[in-house]
Amino acid sequence: MTLNWMKKTVIATTCCFALLSGASVIDGINVGQAHAAAATTASAKADSIIAYAKSLQGKVTYKFGTNNTSKLIFDCSSFTKYVFGKYGVSLKWGTSSQRLQGTYVAKSNLKKGDLIFFNNGKTSTINHVGIYIGNGQFIHNTIGTNMNGVYIRNLSDYSSRYATARRVL
Repeated sequence: MTLNWMKKTVIATTCCFALLSGASVIDGINVGQAHAAAATTASAKADSIIAYAKSLQGKVTYKFGTNNTSKLIFDCSSFTKYVFGKYGVSLKWGTSSQRLQGTYVAKSNLKKGDLIFFNNGKTSTINHVGIYIGNGQFIHNTIGTNMNGVYIRNLSDYSSRYATARRVL
């Protein structure tokens, strides 16, 4: 280990402890500003992920059980895995795995970049995932009548199918 790495680790650990203990400044570092910078970084990463997902509209094809990055053929979860992976966020393939990653988020507390999960409306089994993009909308890779690929939809149109959400940023 390098001394620089050890120093950063000690500062990060100290900042986390400071947040828990209520301290505001440690060794010249404003803990609130450090926390705000981390939140800004997550927000900026979410914006980049969403912009990239949008850029794939008309380029991606949906096919169940497929994760073909070279031909841009994905199912819903391999699409989220691919998009988040471009920004250093490692997701597993499959809604059953992704629904356990990150931390739970209440529907009322969704933020841009959160993964949102759906069932088919007949059972509680989660079988679809999308990315919350803000303003009550999400982007997902899907197939249906007259559609195949990446689409933006209103979350309210899927309220009977909404199951849960996870924050991975």
